[in-house]
Amino acid sequence: MLTCFDVAKYFLTLADDDASDSISNMKLQKLVYYAQGLYLALHGRPLFNHEIEAWTHGPVVPDLYHLYKEHGSDRIPCPEDIDFSIYDNDTKEFLNEVYDIFGQYSAWKLRNMTHEEPPWKEAAPDNDVISHDSMKQHFRQFVVEEETA
Repeated sequence: MLTCFDVAKYFLTLADDDASDSISNMKLQKLVYYAQGLYLALHGRPLFNHEIEAWTHGPVVPDLYHLYKEHGSDRIPCPEDIDFSIYDNDTKEFLNEVYDIFGQYSAWKLRNMTHEEPPWKEAAPDNDVISHDSMKQHFRQFVVEEETA
């Protein structure tokens, strides 16, 4: 099983700085959240085991946030220590698809999107952990729609 750090590093390698496609900590948090939610809906099990909490600006993996907080709202550089051998082809394809869908949006657009979704809304009043069940239930509707389309 991957860690949230593995998922984050993979997303950071997909950013195209030449195309002004950078990833800040806020944007990275939302990408990791969407990856977890969609993976739960598709596979019924988590992509990674770290908890996601409902913070003021949306879903956050606290350990991941603290790792990159020194960058503030600036671009996080591409990691130099990534080991691509830990990602199987299905996982790469999945993460690429998540990035293709959500990576096009700004950090603030992603933040606003998460604020409209039940997993964050239900956990937000107390900064609670966003449960796997709530993510699976919410994202399942998108998986079902895609499968029937």
